[in-house]
Amino acid sequence: MLLAQKSYVEGALALVLYCGRLLDEEKTAPDAADRQRAHLLLDMLTPIAKSWPSQWCLKANDLAIQVHGGSGYTRDHDVEQHYRDNRLNPIHEGTHGIQALDLLGRKVTMRGGAGLELLVETIGATVGRAWKADGEAAELAGQLAGALDRVTRVTRRLWGSGDPELALANASSYLEVVGHVVIAWMWLEQLLAATAADGPDLDFYAGKRQAARYFFRHELPRTAAQFDLLESLDRTTLDMRENWF
Repeated sequence: MLLAQKSYVEGALALVLYCGRLLDEEKTAPDAADRQRAHLLLDMLTPIAKSWPSQWCLKANDLAIQVHGGSGYTRDHDVEQHYRDNRLNPIHEGTHGIQALDLLGRKVTMRGGAGLELLVETIGATVGRAWKADGEAAELAGQLAGALDRVTRVTRRLWGSGDPELALANASSYLEVVGHVVIAWMWLEQLLAATAADGPDLDFYAGKRQAARYFFRHELPRTAAQFDLLESLDRTTLDMRENWF
């Protein structure tokens, strides 16, 4: 539970900081092409940056209560207050469903799919660096490359149906699965940095490496079932009728 919290929170923080860097680059990069690239990539990542941290960092708050046992939901510890405060985040960030529709319905289709293509290319560059680093980084890069390939295939499958309503019926699952792939990317970047680091903060870097291992071994594999569901063009939610509730 503690490793899950660390992987969610520090993975989400890395994504938010990366988006902050893109925000700077789209305004200050000396080259116009670099400014446009930063703008497009930020556009693509925005619904993920709004929704994934608000969903999974709240889960971290939930786990923080759980590790205290029965005393977790008492005022003896502040974790219950943090949970109640942070429960607002999935609401005021536009709601999970709205961000999901934005990602699948607008962002991956904008400019003929240029945003998704850029995201895949950018993550692919990290994968390439990790492969060259060899060892554990290369092993994790292989996992991420496989998940990234499925993002591309599933997106094509959804929009290849020719039915926008069907494509968007499982948009929330799509946001979660792409979000997990993006956070895995953030963890691979941190693993590379922690592996290359040289200095006195050995526990800090060891913790980063262990959290990266956790995310790749426990979290990223969960995407397989979601990818399968999306690829099947499941109609369960779409076929539900109001009077059946």
